Amino acid sequence: MRHKTMQFDRNMLPDKIKELTAGQQCNMDEVGLSTSTVIVFEDMVLKMDKYSPEVEATIRMMRWLEGKLPVPKVICHEMKEDISYLLMSKVEGEMSCAEYYLEHPHELTSLLAEGLHMLWSVDVSDCPRVRDLDTELAKAKERLEQGLVDTLDAEPDTYGAEGFANPEELLTWLLEHKPDSEPVLSHGDYCLPNVLLADGRISGFIDLGDAGIADKWKDISLCYRSLKHNFDGTYGGKVYPDFNPDMLFDKLGMEPDWEKLRYYILLDEMF
Repeated sequence: MRHKTMQFDRNMLPDKIKELTAGQQCNMDEVGLSTSTVIVFEDMVLKMDKYSPEVEATIRMMRWLEGKLPVPKVICHEMKEDISYLLMSKVEGEMSCAEYYLEHPHELTSLLAEGLHMLWSVDVSDCPRVRDLDTELAKAKERLEQGLVDTLDAEPDTYGAEGFANPEELLTWLLEHKPDSEPVLSHGDYCLPNVLLADGRISGFIDLGDAGIADKWKDISLCYRSLKHNFDGTYGGKVYPDFNPDMLFDKLGMEPDWEKLRYYILLDEMF
């Protein structure tokens, strides 16, 4: 399982970010599985992580998305030693895993379907990042070689008697069973905590570190899994027995492709 890797101390902030956030109350965001440290201020959000080329790619992607979708605006990006400090505007709204929406699944799935259509409607002809299968499988192989694949955080049936023997076997299967792609703008981690809702509408998309051009079924698959586990008690502990995650496909107006759903959920086990 991925864990938070940094602690927060205002004194360690770069001077410019210290100045921009001076006087604002803040708290640490503990929701989600990201390894980043996320600090929420009154009207801004600070994301801190060890620097990698992906950080710069994410910032380019966020700037490209401004005006196209409701996403955080990049206010400031600073480096201090090997740490990236990304200060963004705060998107208003509740996470779509908030209690109200879990208790109103028809409203929730309608909004999530609307959010997917919003993503797919964006012209990607000049999109600065591609996250196609070849790119993702190469990253998966790299993570495997570095010993970063966590089998303890996998779905119960991914490994074991009814599943794969180990991540090496899973990666081999993924390489041998690549599905056809329907490229669109993909959020990359279209799970309930990353879709914010307000006043019966999508108010914003957050956590855009994996956004780019990818198969539309990637987002559908991760959304389906997120819905399933928010309603079966895996996340949050409360079970909603009358909910069927398949209603997402009714709201999307499309038939489920169970092979692609399984493929992209298994691919995500490598990350």
